[in-house]
Amino acid sequence: MSRLKLTGISKNFGAIQALSSVTLDVAPGEVLGLMGDNGAGKSTLVKIIAGNFRPSSGQIMIDGAPVVFHKPRDAQTGGVEVVYQDLALCNNLTAASNVFLGREAMRKIGPLRLLDYPAMNRRASELFKVLKSETRARDVVRRMSGGQRQAVAIARTLLSEPKIVLMDEPTAAISVRQVAEVLDLIRRLRDRGISVILISHRMPDVFGVADRIAVLRRGELVASKATATSSPEEVTGLITGAIETA
Repeated sequence: MSRLKLTGISKNFGAIQALSSVTLDVAPGEVLGLMGDNGAGKSTLVKIIAGNFRPSSGQIMIDGAPVVFHKPRDAQTGGVEVVYQDLALCNNLTAASNVFLGREAMRKIGPLRLLDYPAMNRRASELFKVLKSETRARDVVRRMSGGQRQAVAIARTLLSEPKIVLMDEPTAAISVRQVAEVLDLIRRLRDRGISVILISHRMPDVFGVADRIAVLRRGELVASKATATSSPEEVTGLITGAIETA
């Protein structure tokens, strides 16, 4: 059974056809590399899966059941989490506080309800251990490397025990060593049976971690194939249109 199944997904913005009948499957514990040039429809597709946009037509299914997302909270409830390119972290807060941002643990002392920092630190530390990250719960985010920041953002997605994690350009503008850390984090998600959709322009990263590659061009899906049966040259041709389909 597919973890995520998109059937005939189209999206219009007035006269502009952003997506045209995209059909795509993602298996449990699979990393799908989603590639395409600027304007190919990657962001639109991701926002539909994440509940930011409603498709103009088509169907989304998760674990065999049709779903309709009216807003991002609906997608979260359905098991979809997103790590955006800007990570949406608060630099002045600790790693643990960022992991629990908007979902803070509380405790009662008499009539008062207070933030339960010890509980949040413990749980955040457990999540970093799961990811095998050296990030520490009490460290302040502004002092962290790019790889550690990604670990915080990914740990935040694990709080809700997601089925699908969408990652938007997670290796942009970080060092080679930090890229390796982030790719390891993606593998940890896969090892937990979580499906990952990796949106990236970086060919080596996609080929290094993705099980399958899907290519969008001008709103249409022109390829979806096992990484082992493709090559960077073929994907480049598919992105540019030098190769029509694969």
